[in-house]
Amino acid sequence: DYIDISAKQVVSVAASLIPFLENDDANRALMGSNMQRQAVPLMIPQAPLVGTGVEHVVARDSGAVIVANSDGIVRWVDSRRVIVSREDGLVDVYKLNKFRRSNYNTNINHSPIVNNGDILKKGDVIADSSATNNGELSLGKNVLVAFMSWCGYNFEDSIIISEKLVMDDVFTSIHVDEFECVARDTRLGPEEITRGLPSVSESKLVNLDESGVINIGVHVKPGDILVGKITPKNELPMTPEEKLLRIIFGERASDVRDSSLYVPSGVYGTVVDVKILMDGEPPQGVLKIVKVFLASKQKLQAGDKMAGRHGNKGVVSKVDPVEDMPFLEDGTP
Repeated sequence: DYIDISAKQVVSVAASLIPFLENDDANRALMGSNMQRQAVPLMIPQAPLVGTGVEHVVARDSGAVIVANSDGIVRWVDSRRVIVSREDGLVDVYKLNKFRRSNYNTNINHSPIVNNGDILKKGDVIADSSATNNGELSLGKNVLVAFMSWCGYNFEDSIIISEKLVMDDVFTSIHVDEFECVARDTRLGPEEITRGLPSVSESKLVNLDESGVINIGVHVKPGDILVGKITPKNELPMTPEEKLLRIIFGERASDVRDSSLYVPSGVYGTVVDVKILMDGEPPQGVLKIVKVFLASKQKLQAGDKMAGRHGNKGVVSKVDPVEDMPFLEDGTP
């Protein structure tokens, strides 16, 4: 008496993205579903050459892409917003996310795919997300793969990749890390976020603004100061000579110590956002909170996990130069 609305409704959303699912072993299909959920969004998304037809449906219904609320004509497009004039005379402004951090430290980014003058229908995709391409879910890349043994480096699910994949940023992803600096009201006095740090050279302060917070757009490396902060320290009893020097020269610089937020080792990136919480927003005993967001490019390297949609997963064991890769009859590596 009843029929299914769709033949795909008997499987999950992730499983419905696996082409030729009926030919897969159940365990491998399960792995393929799980692996798609774990996929890291790439810097340059690419739609699959072979799909199931639900890629655009999944992308639109996920809420990751921006869709038109009503019919209209595109009047303005830039990297931050899209303005659409509706048929009833009102104007819709769609704001795009740029280098927003997800809970997994991956990048949330919107790229407009419409142009000025385009006619939109309700439900049309206006902007791609980090994992879509022209409104179609794009979790990976279309690459040439050889299923063969190669010097033992692909033993037991290991994968050898060409250096060209790394150089061309084929599997490169952007990650956004959050660093927090908190100024508290301590027993010895309040901590202060400032540019005036004791015994720190001017060359280290060149990228900080007047309040001691790093400027947006600065490229940073390990050891660079993100937020300048000084903390009062406990004064030890002074000798008569120190008392005399203090009377002559005034306050000692050693009354405070440098407790700035530095870039940790192994972290390189660009400052994409700074948020400052103060004036009643921070919790009790906290004077100010500064959050700095760093975006960095992560290239594919040995130890990274790669997978296909059919549960064919493995770990990169070696990055081979292009000239050492196997090649086709026409010389394609």
